[in-house]
Amino acid sequence: MSEIVGLVAMSHSPFATLLPPPTPEHPGGRFLADADRVARTVARLAPDAVVVIGPDHFHANFYDAMPPFLLGVEQVAGFGDFGSRSGPLPVAARLAWSVHHGLTRAEFDVSLSYSLTVDHGVVQSYEMACGGAALPLVPLVVNTAAPPLPSMRRCVRFGRALGESIRGSGFPGRVLIIASGGLSHWLPSNDPRDPAMAAERRHAVIHGRQDPRAFAAAREPRVRAMGGDPNAHVNAIWDRWFLKQLTVGDPAPIAALGDDGLEEQAGSGGHEIRTWLIGHAAAAAPLVWTAYEPVPEWITGMGLGATFEVD
Repeated sequence: MSEIVGLVAMSHSPFATLLPPPTPEHPGGRFLADADRVARTVARLAPDAVVVIGPDHFHANFYDAMPPFLLGVEQVAGFGDFGSRSGPLPVAARLAWSVHHGLTRAEFDVSLSYSLTVDHGVVQSYEMACGGAALPLVPLVVNTAAPPLPSMRRCVRFGRALGESIRGSGFPGRVLIIASGGLSHWLPSNDPRDPAMAAERRHAVIHGRQDPRAFAAAREPRVRAMGGDPNAHVNAIWDRWFLKQLTVGDPAPIAALGDDGLEEQAGSGGHEIRTWLIGHAAAAAPLVWTAYEPVPEWITGMGLGATFEVD
């Protein structure tokens, strides 16, 4: 049997590595300092493995075949986008297969990958929360870009089943859950149905699997150009409300927003909070510690939460 030692949920942003603050007083400095505090606490918790729930940013998954949920069970490698770690990552395969079997018993159909590529949506929070320690991980990629978006209510049910699968696992160890994504941020549409999407970009999000490195090389300059704007839109009021809901342990008002309501309040990038809803339900505990810094220069509301006290 496995023991869930807690949940760490945190925002990610490519600009955390591309535009690091020169001093702790600059934008993003408070978030990175709090992330270091989390890593020190996680080290004392001494998990044996981590389950990392995060999105993909069109580095591995494309609209030739886009799964709502994708589980890595054997080989996992970081793509290395925006300064994130590249190359092989250690995998807790026994735990991964237990998670798969448990989710299947709960009647969730999860796509499997024996050779999964993950980008900064998984790797950045994995490295931050673990302090760079090479803990074996189980990567669970959730589509948060455009349909097929699993509904937020379904994500809560999925999270409960995930927690039961971990606790019932034959993996004999302590498991930390990491949820990576959000909070509010406004991004260009990733929906191939959007008539405003440029034809070249639409082709890439559908057919990018043919040459993901070339697609990434073309996309990265556009992403870099979005950073550094102190006037970029971040909804700090909504972000703090979201954190409060998970602190009181009530995700229902969040799920009740629906996709349109969520996007109105938190932007298209706000769909990433599905990873928090899954992790929160899996841990079956409210957040007891949170930290938050709106960082327009990173185009994101940078939130942190844990189901344990952070020193």
